[in-house]
Amino acid sequence: MSCSQSYKHINHTHDSNCGHTAIRHGDHIDYLVDGKLHHPHGDHCDEHTIEVNSTNPDVCNQAVAVTDHVHGPNCGHEAIQHGDHIDYIVDGRLHHQHGDHCDDHGPIELL
Repeated sequence: MSCSQSYKHINHTHDSNCGHTAIRHGDHIDYLVDGKLHHPHGDHCDEHTIEVNSTNPDVCNQAVAVTDHVHGPNCGHEAIQHGDHIDYIVDGRLHHQHGDHCDDHGPIELL
């Protein structure tokens, strides 16, 4: 992945005790900050995105029926960028709100 030098954190270091959700992303660890993955790199963080692929597809599969919960801002689940859209992390899976159901966009490894 190329170096984007997207974010500088003057008084914060991402690590296992920093308070952000750690996610295995390929061969490294990223930290979830406001729906964006931050990858520590030298004196800054690069912004990463969960790619759409066979493990994390972008398909309408109506895998989860919505009865009493709708994903969105302040729903209680962390938002995460997946390709060109936002998913929500539920029990280690990416859920994508899609009308009256949620699509399952695959697993995510939380650390």
